[in-house]
Order: sequence, then structure tokens, then C-alpha cells
Amino acid sequence: MEVTPAGATPGSRDGEPAAEPPVELPINAVRPPRPGRLIGGAVALLFLAWLAYTIIVNENIHWDVIVSFLTDGRILGGLWVTIQLTVFSMVIGLVLGVMAAVMQLSDSPVLRGTSALYTWFFRGTPLLVQLIFWFNIGLVFPSFGIGVPFGGPKLIEWQANELITPFTAALLGLAINEGAYMAEIVRAGIRSVDPGQREAAEALGMSHRQVLRRVVLPQAMRVIIPPTGNQFISMLKTTSMVSVIAGAELLTVAQRIYLGNFEVIAMLIVASIWYVVLTTIASIGQHFIEKRFERGHAALGARVRRNLRPFAKEPA
Repeated sequence: MEVTPAGATPGSRDGEPAAEPPVELPINAVRPPRPGRLIGGAVALLFLAWLAYTIIVNENIHWDVIVSFLTDGRILGGLWVTIQLTVFSMVIGLVLGVMAAVMQLSDSPVLRGTSALYTWFFRGTPLLVQLIFWFNIGLVFPSFGIGVPFGGPKLIEWQANELITPFTAALLGLAINEGAYMAEIVRAGIRSVDPGQREAAEALGMSHRQVLRRVVLPQAMRVIIPPTGNQFISMLKTTSMVSVIAGAELLTVAQRIYLGNFEVIAMLIVASIWYVVLTTIASIGQHFIEKRFERGHAALGARVRRNLRPFAKEPA
């Protein structure tokens, strides 16, 4: 039985009083004044107010025309074509990007070379050139068909001028070009997954396709989604380049209208307003999708830390 000497407190040594726990002193932190920030904010607000006033009271901007054409049937029709081009191009581009990324990570030098050639060429040539090329593909291949290759007979044949409409040419140019960029995004996402995950899945007897579909890609989505969202938002505005081949999207329709009523600035503002609305909606959607995947990653990290906590409490 341990006996405590007189005048000593439990936990002390040789009769010396135990050390008192440290007292936390309040911290009275005062943020230093920052006049530069206040002055910069005031100047920025003053500039924005002046810019808004100048635009609103400018007599050369016909706001009545802008309001009347915002919901015009032709503008809404071009808006719908823009949405279709964006969604279809991104879906096809994503499929092409996943295929090209998987080919780049393949052990076959032929597949790697083919994927590298695809991304090199379509990222190296301007999108505008590609759109014009697809629109004039009939000058190179007057017809397309299905049959025996290398000059053999064709079972089915289509004329290029009838098959490649402005919408089809725009879709081909946007989707194939987007696929080259998505290939690099998907490849970076796949490489971000720990190789141990793949090895563990293969040890369980999964095939290469199952490992990619069930283990690698779900974890890579956290890295793939942010740049993919940026690409989607960029695609909404990139569709305006289709106006060079009369693709009937939003900017093309606005140009056709101002060629008739000479309201150039008003129609460009109408198109810009709708582009801002579309990109804002896409940005909000991207934000919630990123939060959804970040929540899963945070939950996984919290679960790992919770499982490791008992080991941290064990004595060395």
C-alpha cells in the first residue's frame, strides 16, 4: 500500500506539491486595420456602379428590343440546338475519352500508339478548322457506304452532302475534338487511383474489365468530375463556333435576326444572356455533383481514421 507523506498531494514526488495544470490565458487578438482593402473595395464598387449606370442609360442599347427577343421562338429554337449539341458532344466525347484513356494505359503498343495519335492530332489542330473540314467532307469523300473494303462492292451507300448536315458536321467536330481532351482527363483520373487497389481487386479474381469498371473508375470519378464540368461549361460557349457552318444554334440564329433588323448589339446581348444562364445552371449542377463525390471521399477518410484510432491508443 502506497503511503503519501504529510504535506504532499497525491501524484507528487518526495513530498513536493504536484504541478498545477496550466492556465489558458484569453487571447485578445485584434485584427489590424487594412485601409488598402477598404479603399480597393470602395473603388471596385464605384467602378461597377458606374459601369452598370453607363450600360443601362446608354441610348444605343435598345433594351426594349432585348426584352422582346429574349423569349422569341427563333431564339429559343437556337437555344435548344445549343443544348442538344452540348449534351450530345459531351456524351460522345466522354465515351471516346474513356476508350482512348484505356488504350493509352494498355500493354499493347499498337493501342497506345493509336490513342496517342488521336489525341495528338485533334488537340493539335484548331476546332474551327475541324468544323469546316467536316462540313466539307463531301469534297474528299462524295459518298459513304457499307460493303467490301479496298474498292469492293458496296451494299449500302449514302451521299455525303445528304448525310453530313450542318448539325451532323457540328456534332462530329465538337465530339471528336472533345474526346481528345477527355482522354487526358480520364487518364489522369485513372492514374490517381492507388495501384494497390487494382492489385487487391486482381487478387480477388476480378478480370481487367471488372477492375476498371468496379474499382478504378468509381474512385477516379472524384478527380475526373471537376475538369469534366469545366469542359461541359466550355462546350456550351464553344458551340457558338458552329455559326461558321450555319449550324442553327443560338449565335447563328441571333446573327440571322440582326442581319434583318440591324440590331447587332441587342441581339448579341440576347445571346450572351442565354449563354450566361446556361453556364450558371451548369456551374450549380457541377457544384452539387462535386459535393456528392467529396462527401463519399470524406466519409471514407473518417471511417479509416476511426478504425485507426484504437491502434493509436495502444502503448508503445
